[in-house]
Amino acid sequence: MPEPLPEALPEALQETPPRARRGRGRRPAAEVRAEVLDAAGAMLLEDGMGTFTIEGVAERAGASKTTIYKWWPSKGALALDGYFHAVESTLAFPDTGDIRADLTTQIQAFARLVTQTPAGRVIAELVGQAQTDPDLSAALLERYSGPRRRLAVEAMRRAQDRGQLRAEADPEILVDQLWGACYHRLLLPNLPVTEDFAAALVANLFDGVRP
Repeated sequence: MPEPLPEALPEALQETPPRARRGRGRRPAAEVRAEVLDAAGAMLLEDGMGTFTIEGVAERAGASKTTIYKWWPSKGALALDGYFHAVESTLAFPDTGDIRADLTTQIQAFARLVTQTPAGRVIAELVGQAQTDPDLSAALLERYSGPRRRLAVEAMRRAQDRGQLRAEADPEILVDQLWGACYHRLLLPNLPVTEDFAAALVANLFDGVRP
């Protein structure tokens, strides 16, 4: 991301105030979709997947369940889009021209997000539920992990073109080494994901572990 996560939580991660009553009349589809995503993200970050329902999102967003099901085939798919809608700006990938600094910044921002906000609990729940929800599993790959992986791979390939990474290094494997370690710790809560851990991952990658 271009800037580190600030001291205060991003607006999407803060408690959502009650929504004002809407007037009568048909709303544009884009407005309805945005309000559904706002409601889904807020509900997830407040209470997690345990109480998350399409009915609850529909009531909070002032939308019909029929409308929501036209866009999302399951509550898991909706939950994933709501989650990413809430955290997307925080997880943007920086591009300063210094791949080591960019990787450190991005992974430390991810570490802060999953340890200092409810987002860590939510993404762990989503990954777990994806094992038994085919729609969520497909959405996770298509709209979250796939695009985020491509951003990292593209950044590393640009770094290879600049001579900052060995030409023969495989960016896909480097992504697994860095983010895979973070998700491993996220799913095993006795091993914390910290900013120091994130920095150490990048340092080990660039400096190696041989004496």
